[in-house]
Amino acid sequence: MKPARRRFLHLAASAAIPSMLSRIAWALDYPTRPVHIVTGYPAGTAPDIVARLIAQRLSERLDQHFIVDNRPGAASNIGTEIVAHSPPDGYTLLTAVSTNAVNATLYTNLNFDFSHDLVPVAGIGRTPFAIVINPMLPAKTVPELIAYLKANPSKVDMATNGVGSGPHVAGELFMMMTGTKLVHLPYKTTYFTDLLSGQVPLAFTPIAPVIEFIRDGRLRIIAVTTAKRSELLPDVPAIGEFVPGYAAAGWYGICAPRTTPANVVDKLATTIVAIDTDPNFQARLKALGIDPAPMNTAEFGNFIADETEKWSKVVKFANVKPE
Repeated sequence: MKPARRRFLHLAASAAIPSMLSRIAWALDYPTRPVHIVTGYPAGTAPDIVARLIAQRLSERLDQHFIVDNRPGAASNIGTEIVAHSPPDGYTLLTAVSTNAVNATLYTNLNFDFSHDLVPVAGIGRTPFAIVINPMLPAKTVPELIAYLKANPSKVDMATNGVGSGPHVAGELFMMMTGTKLVHLPYKTTYFTDLLSGQVPLAFTPIAPVIEFIRDGRLRIIAVTTAKRSELLPDVPAIGEFVPGYAAAGWYGICAPRTTPANVVDKLATTIVAIDTDPNFQARLKALGIDPAPMNTAEFGNFIADETEKWSKVVKFANVKPE
């Protein structure tokens, strides 16, 4: 190596050491100013509520303001794009939800790549969906429902809260794995009136909004969509007990822009997992119909990768198109 080149590399390395030490020290001091948690849904929705719960606890533990920033629209893509293009300094985070994994395939013209432009920080919880039917439909178990649907292909309507939503793709996965065919009816407003009247006989739905209807007998719950029975409804079977390998759920976690310093990601992840394993915080989640599911960065990253791959197959198989 020529002396001049050797001297240049030595100087470059010497200059890099203080810079690296400075970044490490900066990360250890994080956060030194308010942190924004962008949520792609309006105030009062489940993602917003989860974001506010975690923001409050992060503020208490890290002695800095964590502020929820609602940026609704385009099935959460607006908020996700904002974070994907934000400075990777740990001061703009994303409330990641299961819809992000679906949107990665459902939308072909996004200005960001969810799997590439964002880094997983930590998982928080999962929301089981349920197959709920009007009692006018004769099925009382998953096997009975499958048999009824096979005897009546494309004659039973399925209500959900929108194309590409968690309940919608959960229903498509059910059809794909059981060889049945339901007619999807996406609602932009509530479908509960139609479900209660029998105008639409079946819905894949979050549990919390229909729990009272189930308790008073106006609706019948057939199964939950999680891989195992939910702690929220331990007496209700999981679809996977009858359809091996079936699993679907809404989920919540935190992501940050790609190249956010590893020290910052680790500090956030460690704090979020500690919050999420606290019994009082878990009780708050369960009261909202959410099963706590703390995951560190590696676990959450593997989980997102699996979810993105699974829903990509479902979206393509069912030929789901955005509204």
